Amino acid sequence: MNLGLKLISTMLLTLLVLMAPAQAKYASIVLDAETGEILYSRNADVKNYPASLTKMMTLYMAFDALEKGKLKIDQKLPVSKRAAGMAPSKLGLASGSTITTEDVIMSLVTKSANDAAVVMAEAIGGKETTFATMMTKQARKLGMSNTTFRNASGLPNRGQLSTARDMATLAKALMRDFPQYYGLFSTQSFSYKNRKYNNHNKLLASYQGTDGIKTGYTNASGFNLVASVLRNDRRLIGVVFGGKTGRSRDRHMKDILDKSFKQVGVTRVAKLPAVPKPNPLRESDVAELAPPPATPAPRPVLVNAASTAPAPGQIASLGTPTDLAVEETGNVSDNSWGIQVGAFSDYEPAKMAAAQAKAQITSHNDATQVHIQQVDKADGSLYRARLKGLDEVAARNACRELKEKRMSCVAVPPGLF
Repeated sequence: MNLGLKLISTMLLTLLVLMAPAQAKYASIVLDAETGEILYSRNADVKNYPASLTKMMTLYMAFDALEKGKLKIDQKLPVSKRAAGMAPSKLGLASGSTITTEDVIMSLVTKSANDAAVVMAEAIGGKETTFATMMTKQARKLGMSNTTFRNASGLPNRGQLSTARDMATLAKALMRDFPQYYGLFSTQSFSYKNRKYNNHNKLLASYQGTDGIKTGYTNASGFNLVASVLRNDRRLIGVVFGGKTGRSRDRHMKDILDKSFKQVGVTRVAKLPAVPKPNPLRESDVAELAPPPATPAPRPVLVNAASTAPAPGQIASLGTPTDLAVEETGNVSDNSWGIQVGAFSDYEPAKMAAAQAKAQITSHNDATQVHIQQVDKADGSLYRARLKGLDEVAARNACRELKEKRMSCVAVPPGLF
């Protein structure tokens, strides 16, 4: 009898082990973002707990809602009792309060706030469970065949699983589908209600060329990281699941990225040459800013970290400005130069893109002013995202700096403001 009970117990235990989901198993992958070539891979299709890497999809859904006009960047989103009750990491949002879409997005990028993730989920899906179903459906559309989402935050759930390969696919999709927002992932800190929150991704400050994307951790998942690194026009995406500590995970990520960059022949980032002061204005700049005759305007897109710069004339073919919206005080008719970083069909994305570009410029940052220029056309208004308040050399230096980060930028002479 005892032997029979032991046999049954052993069989049940074996069955439970076989049915149990993955638990903090090591997995990794490095791929070329442009070609998709796999440069390094270990257990890339083994299912693991994504933890807060989940918020990459939450952000994908948020960016999609902004693009489709379902959310506004300055919209005040309600905080439910359920959202306020989420476990840390969190902002400490109070039930019944509100928080803007922009603050939710920035808190997810930097603080990885679980309460903010639920706020976004409920704003888009009504209920977090509905939103999780939407996330999984979107994952399938993107080709993430081994990923299932059960919540918006990545807090522990036995059914919420993904793979290193799928997370690399999601990273590529964020760059490809929302280049105007991708630059947010390089934000190193975010302030909310007089508190400053630093980005959990330490590679942003310690590994040359890193501009994203997301960390994740739970006891069951171990330390996870998706990193995107650009060097000499080669962008690699690395994913690590199941690190034993944050530091060892980061060291391992740097190691596999170093090996992968050597494999593609990139060992360091080339330094930019000194910028001569051009005089007079170069013909190439005039071509970029002058509207080509009898050419219909393409749908405007801000080109950012995952895209190439627009062809000459693309940004300029937007029509004649008939109205101006200035975000900071200043005389729009002064003699200062500026830069243009994109054009949009809606005001809020243009404002956000200009503000992000301002944050990325290390020199002359205090002198620049966000300047949104409305352009009325027969098929609707467009909004040019610009910064003004620079001299000619500073404007060209700013564009060089932004282009190094794969962001579109065109120097704009005073007469075109």
